[in-house]
Amino acid sequence: MSKAGASDEMGGRASGHARRVVMALAGMTLLALAACGPGPRETGINDPYEASNRQTHEFNKSVDAAFFRGDDDQGAGPVARTLYNVGNNLSLPGKVVNSLLQGRPEPAIKNTFRFVINSTLGLGGIFDPAGSSFSLPETDTDFGETLHVWGVGEGAYVELPFVGPSTERDALGMVVDFVINPLNALPEKERVAASALRLGGHFAKRRIYSATIDSVLYDSADSYAQGRLLYLQNRRFELNGEETNDAYAYDPYDDPALQ
Repeated sequence: MSKAGASDEMGGRASGHARRVVMALAGMTLLALAACGPGPRETGINDPYEASNRQTHEFNKSVDAAFFRGDDDQGAGPVARTLYNVGNNLSLPGKVVNSLLQGRPEPAIKNTFRFVINSTLGLGGIFDPAGSSFSLPETDTDFGETLHVWGVGEGAYVELPFVGPSTERDALGMVVDFVINPLNALPEKERVAASALRLGGHFAKRRIYSATIDSVLYDSADSYAQGRLLYLQNRRFELNGEETNDAYAYDPYDDPALQ
């Protein structure tokens, strides 16, 4: 294939990806506004799907126990930490897009430089010279936060198969994040490799935080209620930037399901 032909093919691929991104954003945003609705800062527990959520939680717990439950005495090894670092680095382009959609250019610029530095000097993200040598810490974000910035309410709490705790807004955000990820514009082999590494990073994260996750899943009187409380508390703190104590006056050990 000639250089001109290859250039046209790459341009066509990028143009097609851009069109899909725009269409997905428009459709998903309208769906979010209809399903979740705008609203003030959420408080309390909104869990109308608790019965089915608990069934999904038990399924997730059985999968975790069979394949991912860690050994606290061993801790995360170098392979797990390498996978986590590389997967986290590959998530940065999507975070850049979300920062721009939120009207926050500063974290978008910093995450862009972080991605470039760690992908080159950091050997694909294995190491973190961007943070250690250039003082460029990662700014974490996702399309769930983008919807929050746009005024979309969090909706009901949901537990997703294989994923775990979420909300209607964040579940929708995960789908859009997959669609708008700039790495989707890569050639097929590179795209598949990047997706595999990101998935491996998620598995490695489970290993790295095994002590905390095992405590919630296997040492709680009601692991579903405890996981729900912790997710909503942490997520609302991430999005709002401050504690709202009235939202967390809920004791998981007083959950009606335990009565």
